[in-house]
Amino acid sequence: MPSKRSAPATFHFADDGSIPNNSALPLVLYRAGIDLSGSPDPERLIEQTFADNGWGHMWRNGIYPYPHYHSMIHEAMGIARGRAKVRFGGKKGNEIDIGAGDVVILPAGTGHQLISQTQELVVIGAYPPSGKYNLCRGSRAEHAKAVTSIPKVPPPATDPVFGPDGPLIALWQA
Repeated sequence: MPSKRSAPATFHFADDGSIPNNSALPLVLYRAGIDLSGSPDPERLIEQTFADNGWGHMWRNGIYPYPHYHSMIHEAMGIARGRAKVRFGGKKGNEIDIGAGDVVILPAGTGHQLISQTQELVVIGAYPPSGKYNLCRGSRAEHAKAVTSIPKVPPPATDPVFGPDGPLIALWQA
């Protein structure tokens, strides 16, 4: 169940030479974006929220401990259990603490890397129906391709937490 809407935090990251990031779209962070209080199955609650808003191809896991990004699709990550410190934006990015109920929406090209986590960390990932999953690790050849493919990734039709009228839609308008 989505929490009350509060203003999301947004972050812009510059290309650092290996991680291109996204020059047009900000990373969006909803603190306590999904109200997990009292839920015996927070994973299912996040999955249902994402599915209800048209985001799919979900996974349950953690976050890779090496810098990576997706150049052909946007990604949402909801924290079901635990806490993590994640570096977003590559070497010159920001380390951000995220915890249960938080949702991070990464525009295509945005680097992310796990720095530390609590033992019980469970992350739910999801993708909009437009785009194609790929995993890039920051090589020179990947970077050159990514710089041309990132601007071609269409914006999602819905916010993964708040639906078609969610803050993400206005933040990511072309």
